[in-house]
Amino acid sequence: MKLRHLVAFLALFSVPAVGEPIDPDDVRVIDGDTIRVYQQQPDVRLVGFNAPETRRAACEAERLLGAKATRRLRDLVRAGDLDFEYVACSCPVRTQGTSACNYGRDCGILKSHGRDVGAILIEEGLAVPFVCGATRCPRTLRPWCGS
Repeated sequence: MKLRHLVAFLALFSVPAVGEPIDPDDVRVIDGDTIRVYQQQPDVRLVGFNAPETRRAACEAERLLGAKATRRLRDLVRAGDLDFEYVACSCPVRTQGTSACNYGRDCGILKSHGRDVGAILIEEGLAVPFVCGATRCPRTLRPWCGS
């Protein structure tokens, strides 16, 4: 990981988010970085990391790792002691909630036992850091297929 990415990653996860407790039954895991809260649409893209795709995987290795990341996130949710916070998505002005912003998903932070689930998945090799700016995100890193 490049130094500037590491610094941005550490800054993101060292700032405590003020989340609210949420019951595991109120969180449905869609994939390794997307959840549905309170059985409501739109889904929520968890910020600060990117997990491998499962349905639109670029290769078999990505699909398999995406399934593993999804299972791990489900395990973290089932373990309980969760905090959830909605956050602003990194999208152009007046596009949040539209398909032009994050495929219409909301954005949020989910913590398990006080730790960001993204940091856990990154630490376990099931995701990569993905830090966006105020109104846009960098090209999505997908190192699972060798690119």
